[in-house]
Amino acid sequence: MKIKKEQLDFLDWEIGVFFHFGIRTYYEGHTDWDMQPMDASAFNPSELNCDQWMQIIKKGGAKYAVLVCKHHDGFALWPSEYTNYSVASSRWKNGKGDVVKEFTDACRRHGIRTGLYYSPAQFGSANMVPEEYDDYFINQISELLSNYGKIDYLWFDGCGSENHRYDEKRIINVIRALQPHILIFNMWDPDTRWIGNEMGVAGLDDRITVNNLGFSVMTDEKTALNEKLFLPGECDLRIRETNWFYSDSDEHTVKSPEELFGLYLNSVGRSANFLLNIAPDRRGLLPEKDSENFIKFGQLVKKSFENPIYTAENPEEKNGMFCLISHNPLHPIDYIVIEEDISDGEHINSFEIRYFARRESKLFKTIYIGSFIGHKAIIPMNHICAPGLAIKVNGSDANYKLKRISLF
Repeated sequence: MKIKKEQLDFLDWEIGVFFHFGIRTYYEGHTDWDMQPMDASAFNPSELNCDQWMQIIKKGGAKYAVLVCKHHDGFALWPSEYTNYSVASSRWKNGKGDVVKEFTDACRRHGIRTGLYYSPAQFGSANMVPEEYDDYFINQISELLSNYGKIDYLWFDGCGSENHRYDEKRIINVIRALQPHILIFNMWDPDTRWIGNEMGVAGLDDRITVNNLGFSVMTDEKTALNEKLFLPGECDLRIRETNWFYSDSDEHTVKSPEELFGLYLNSVGRSANFLLNIAPDRRGLLPEKDSENFIKFGQLVKKSFENPIYTAENPEEKNGMFCLISHNPLHPIDYIVIEEDISDGEHINSFEIRYFARRESKLFKTIYIGSFIGHKAIIPMNHICAPGLAIKVNGSDANYKLKRISLF
């Protein structure tokens, strides 16, 4: 099974932020595929500050960011030569601005991995000859991958493409030639995959190794793969209840730090990445409440997992178990974090955690049963005090190794 170093790196990023920003930001109430006109002249983020975005998300623990460069409406956040519908036709900076450049430059200044979102489908594309549309698509993607330095992640949205056939081979060849180390999300020649919902929750069976892909939020169908592939999952979700783009009407729906933390446990804690959308407002700044809650969420993660009370690096299995001895049996345990060595794939498919009332006792209680571990399994322990714990692997498809076990 082929595993790229970049895929393993991706799982280490863990937390990312999605920025839905564009012409929709300035048209309150517009929705995906409503086909309502939105004049480019309305785009005018007079206080745009991508450094502010990066400062905030870095405080919240994000390691990567994804900017919506062109959504379904077709409005380009860069001065594309292949459309008149872009920042070049806006009032912002008298048509001389380039949001993609400001974003990518800010990512690098702040040490944030750089991701670009591009919607393959857009309003009116069904009226174009497929070959003509493929040319347009490839030309715009080539601009994004040629003019802004190294791009770490290319995020393709399958929504709207259900009935369109693309020249997949040609598209992928261009992308891989321009950016050999780029990661592609979910489509055609994917390196990462959609987890199957937009709620931020990975399932108990959402392993890294899969034999099908979810294609789009518009359909429940999955694309069958010819072979099992190593494809890290990503949980995308909104910090607000329903809107991806900024709205004046839904600040009261901003998720609390505690709710975000719970979703982190159900995404990163289940071996997937956590990609949270925070929509810049019409000034071009991240809204105050969204920012504050994200930063507090990051503080919760840091507080919970910064200082382990016990860590075993490359633990050895003895008598069929990985044994852990709490240094202080009276110290309550909130979480066990288990990391499998997945450099040659994930292999564990069944395990349990055992609780020992005394350190040398052979009597135990099984207090947790799990399936896969993968990159990271975060298991709540509900403040239990344990003189002894053990992890027993009950099933695997090959030789396995644990990279790390930590108690918090």
